Amino acid sequence: MPFLFILSSPSGGGKSTIARRVLEGRDDLGYSVSATTRPRREGEVDGTHYHFLSEAEFERRVKRGDFLEHARYGGYRYGTLVDDVQRIVEEGKHAILDIEIEGARQVRRRFPEAVLVFLLPPSGEVLAQRLRGRKTDGEDAVARRLERAAGELGAVPEYDYVVVNDDLVSAVGQVAAILEAEAHRVSRRDDLGDTIDTLQREVRAEGASPAGSGKGDPA
Repeated sequence: MPFLFILSSPSGGGKSTIARRVLEGRDDLGYSVSATTRPRREGEVDGTHYHFLSEAEFERRVKRGDFLEHARYGGYRYGTLVDDVQRIVEEGKHAILDIEIEGARQVRRRFPEAVLVFLLPPSGEVLAQRLRGRKTDGEDAVARRLERAAGELGAVPEYDYVVVNDDLVSAVGQVAAILEAEAHRVSRRDDLGDTIDTLQREVRAEGASPAGSGKGDPA
C-alpha cells in the first residue's frame, strides 16, 4: 500500500539531496516536486527543482484547495500540490516529499500513517559551512537561517526517525533502510490476506498428502 515518506531538516540539512539519491534505482518511489514563490536560482529548472509560482498564483491555488500542505518559510511560500502526490500514488508508488516542519505537521494531521524522518546536521559548524558554501545568501541571511535552525531542532520528537547527515552515503543508506522497513510493515500490505490464505491452503494440502507424512526435515 503506497504511503507518504517525509524528509525534513533545517535549511542546508541535505533533505533534497538525500531524497533524490534515495530515488535512484527504485521503481517503487516517486518524488513530489514542491511549489514555491522564491526566485529561481541559477541552474534550477521549473518542474524539476520546484514549481516556481508567483505570490498571486500560489494564493489562488491555496484558495482552490490545490495544496496538500503549504507554509511560509524564510519570507517565501512553499507547498506540495495534491495532483503531484495523487499521480504518484495512483502509479502504485510511495511518495517522497522533502518539506519543512510546518508542512510535515499538516501532512501528519491529514495522514497519520505518513512516515516522518528528520535529518540532523552533525554539528552547528558543519551546518554553517554548508549554508555559506551554497553562496546564495549573505552573512545576515545565513545568521537568520541558523537562528531558525536552532528553533527547528526542537521539533525532532514529533518525527518517527532521526538520521544524522554526517556522511552522505551513510545517510542515504539509513534513509533507504527506513523506507524499505516501512514498506514491509504488515499494516501496509493490503495483499497479505490473500497471500496468507493461499499459503494456509498449500500447507494443509501438503500435510494431508501421503508423500509428506512422516518424511523430510521436521524443521
